[in-house]
Amino acid sequence: MTDNVATVEQLIRSQLAKALGGPRGVIESAVPTIVFTLSWVIGHDLRTSLISSIGAALLLLVARAIQRSSPQFVITALFGIAIAAVFATRSGEAKDVFLPGILYNGGYAVALVVSIVVGWPIVGFLVGSVTGDPTAWHTDKAMVRLCSRLTWLLALPCIFRVIVQYPLWAGDHVALLGTSKIVLGWPLQLAGLAAMAYLLSRNKTPITGPTPT
Repeated sequence: MTDNVATVEQLIRSQLAKALGGPRGVIESAVPTIVFTLSWVIGHDLRTSLISSIGAALLLLVARAIQRSSPQFVITALFGIAIAAVFATRSGEAKDVFLPGILYNGGYAVALVVSIVVGWPIVGFLVGSVTGDPTAWHTDKAMVRLCSRLTWLLALPCIFRVIVQYPLWAGDHVALLGTSKIVLGWPLQLAGLAAMAYLLSRNKTPITGPTPT
């Protein structure tokens, strides 16, 4: 798995490429939100909008099954809209479709920032997962600094989403919430990853540790 990976930068670039899932994965992740938002804007009916969103995700899942390709991103999107549906159905408020995402981004941002503050940035454990020693990277100060910067670049999009979306949720601006979720979703994530790629292109930190089996 890591035979051609010699540096931390190559490793993290490889892991991030897998996480994106390519253009199709990006589109599949956004479709349920797009369908829900358009349905709500047209009809202002919560039940219809939720059914349309879930239906769109199920169609994508069927397409993956027919093609016998990985349904990972469709399942993730379907799971997300299912949780959103529970929140919105219980409250009867369309805006609560977006509340789980706001809570997730807030919690994820806190976890990332705390990991930096305590000196154990989460990105470092990506390195540890490959070297076979989950904590050896922490003895290298340069490695810790690099991983801290990269972890900040993961945290900032989450922080920005909460700053933008929470006031929209509090003000019950459903259409703007849907739009912001799309705009601040993968486009913002890609911007963060571009910044990470730039930072990684400037460093050549060797991977050290036992050879993975």
